[in-house]
Amino acid sequence: MASANAPRRHQLKFTVMAGPYGVCRFSPHAAIPEWALAGEFFSITSTPQELSIVCDSGRIPAKVLAEHGWSCFKIEGPIPFDITGVLAACIDPLAAAGIGIFAVSTFDTDYVLVKTAHLDRAKSALRAAGHEV
Repeated sequence: MASANAPRRHQLKFTVMAGPYGVCRFSPHAAIPEWALAGEFFSITSTPQELSIVCDSGRIPAKVLAEHGWSCFKIEGPIPFDITGVLAACIDPLAAAGIGIFAVSTFDTDYVLVKTAHLDRAKSALRAAGHEV
């Protein structure tokens, strides 16, 4: 019998976005490069330790420190802020399948990137968990 406090398992709908994407690292006070601001999806995060940019892999110059070869799942939203466990419902089946992730959240939804080499396994893991891909 499930506990009254047990989290509800969400059935989510995912869209695979056109890619591939890269994740770049810059020094914390670096200027945001113009090439990173184009494409269907990009994300910029600045902390005291670094500037990270997720963007179209084909736009990243060779000299930039970057991890290439990512595919991106968009969780169809918007997702209200008071809903809990949404990201866990996505990443738990991926973790169980041994697939690492890179997550980006926005006001409306979450994006989960997986290495393109694992994309088919990720789709299968999400479907097996009851999600729509």
